[in-house]
Amino acid sequence: MPPPQATMQLHWSSRSPFVRKVMVCAHERGLDAQIERIPTVVALTRTDRSLLPRNPLGRIPTLVLPDGGILFDSITICEYLDGLGNAPRLFPAPGPGRIDAMQRHALGTGFMEMLLLWRGESLRTSPDPAIIEGFELKRAAVLPALDALVPRLEATPYDIGHVAIGCSLAYLDFRWPEFGWRKAHPALAAWQAGFEARPAVRATAHIDA
Repeated sequence: MPPPQATMQLHWSSRSPFVRKVMVCAHERGLDAQIERIPTVVALTRTDRSLLPRNPLGRIPTLVLPDGGILFDSITICEYLDGLGNAPRLFPAPGPGRIDAMQRHALGTGFMEMLLLWRGESLRTSPDPAIIEGFELKRAAVLPALDALVPRLEATPYDIGHVAIGCSLAYLDFRWPEFGWRKAHPALAAWQAGFEARPAVRATAHIDA
């Protein structure tokens, strides 16, 4: 049986943790073959003008639907994909379980946002020491908070909160491999190893290209 043809287009970069979160969800849902990836480079100092008619914010990921509709912001795209196919849902039904998953998603996604801003500041010719110190303080607070969540992560069915947290830690490794956070947080390190062993995660590894 031939593979399904791509019916959606995703403005994509292998460097983006937000794009990776979407692609992990796509693979978990068995939808990756239906998504054509359009390499798109965006940054604070670089706007892809061709993207603006589809997403006036000029950000990725941006998903073009089969009917020509446009979705942007990673959480919106992930929830849309979660409504397709028959795989186990990543977004719990409304109720306490969903609130818990979305709270964990907020922590993981907020960590991604902070890491991206940190990288942008560190690449400036003259980074602001006060801003860099603030990022370092937040990283030092986030990792113990994630470590404390491990029992809940292990006891909860795999959901969008797991995806966001795992992708944030993977991005930390991608851009700052020298941090060596695992020694101080062995429980979180063990959980992350399990996350990274998932086929959907292995299929979406960051590439600095």
